[in-house]
Formats: sequence, C-alpha cells, structure tokens
Amino acid sequence: MKNIVGITIFGYCIILMIISPGFGWAAELSAHEIAQHVYDRNLGDDVTTIATMELISKNGHIRSRKFTIQSKDYGPVIKQLIRFTSPADIAGTGFLAQENDNGGTEQFLYLPALGRTRRIVSTQKGRSFVNTEFSYEDMQRRPVDEWRHELSGSAELNGINCYIITSTTKEDTETAYSRVKSWVAKEFFMPMRVEFSNRKGEKTKVYRVLKLKDIQGIMTATEVIMENLIKNRKTIIKNSSVVYNRNLNDNIFSKRFLEEW
Repeated sequence: MKNIVGITIFGYCIILMIISPGFGWAAELSAHEIAQHVYDRNLGDDVTTIATMELISKNGHIRSRKFTIQSKDYGPVIKQLIRFTSPADIAGTGFLAQENDNGGTEQFLYLPALGRTRRIVSTQKGRSFVNTEFSYEDMQRRPVDEWRHELSGSAELNGINCYIITSTTKEDTETAYSRVKSWVAKEFFMPMRVEFSNRKGEKTKVYRVLKLKDIQGIMTATEVIMENLIKNRKTIIKNSSVVYNRNLNDNIFSKRFLEEW
C-alpha cells in the first residue's frame, strides 16, 4: 500500500507524504476501511517535488543527495519518476514506477554509468533502493486486500490523534514483511509512524513524519525519516519545493524518457 504497507516517501516522499485534509467521518471505521482511505487519499492530479536526501551511517557520517520526483494519477493507477541530480556519482540515476490494473507495479532503474535500464523483479524488491533505508517494496503501493488489517487502538502522536492499525501478510502475498504497524492521522488519513517487522517477526525499520505543511490545500509531509534498527542507519528526506497540478506531460512516465540524461 502507498498507504499503510508499502511506504514510499518518494511519493510517500513521495507518495505516502501527501493526502487531502479532513474527511470528517462521524461513524467509527473498521481497520480495512481506514486502510482503504489511506490507499485512496487524494494526491492531486499530479505533483512535482524537489528534495534532499541525507544518508546517515551508524557512525554519524552524512551523505547528501538531491533529486526530483514527478508523479501523476491516472485514475486507478499512479505513475512516478524519480531523478537524482547530485552529487556526480549518482546524478542521472532514474527510477520509474508504473502501476498496472491488477494492483501490481513495474519498476525500472536507469544507471547512466552503464547506459542501460534494468527491471526490478519481484525477488529483488526487498533490496535497498539506491543504498537508502527504503527498499524497492517500500517504493510501491500494495492493494489493501493483500493484507489483514486490525484496529489496535488509538493514540496521540505529536499532538495528532491517530488510529493504530496492525497489518499482517496473507499467505499468498509476496513481501519482505510479516507485519506493519501504522499510526494513521484520523483527520487526514496520513500514516505518521510506521513500524516494519521482517518475516522472522523482528522489528527492523521505523518510518516517521517529522514535519507537515498545508500546500495548495493538501496536507503534505515535508520531512520524513526511515530508521533501520538492525543496521543502525537512517535516511532523511526533506522537501524544498512541492507543486501540485501542473498538468505533467504523459511522456515523462516512459522508459524512453527515463533514459534521457
């Protein structure tokens, strides 16, 4: 899910970081309904983001990267292009994600040093996305019905009232996770904190929203962090510019454009 399970800050920053404010539900929602509202949340027709990424090692060493994200809503599916612009050793590297009608996502990574694009297959989606603490799986939405969802309670998180949803994998779901626990803002259905457990049941990563801002009427996370509890590393993403509804050209979301650098 670009929702509760399948975080991408890349449209989580990216995609998960964006959602319209205020549904104002009077009746208590089920866990499945809450998960569906997160999955269906409004991202605008399209969004363009300029951001900085900080990769923090266990020793506190920081490496910085700059990148752009362009994402467009095509009704039931979303397409997204990420392009790194600096430093030189990663500039030009691009990532294209194209959802399909059956709930799957095709992912392609372009490496300018090799001059070629490779498709990310399902067995590779548990791997690190360009040496960050996000995996390729985190970079895609997962349909709500691929998981079992349980409402575990409510809590206030940094002054925001949240539902606590525990999502566990179904037997036929291909995923690196056995459980995902999410704190979802009741007012605008954004995951504010997400804890990931691996197939052994060990809590491995924690995602948190650090800063929020209303941009063009859409509640947007402008700074998020993913912490790797096993390797003691962190990835922080800070958005410097977010613009919605620019009527992005469809040609952007193609393998041909991905390789134009």
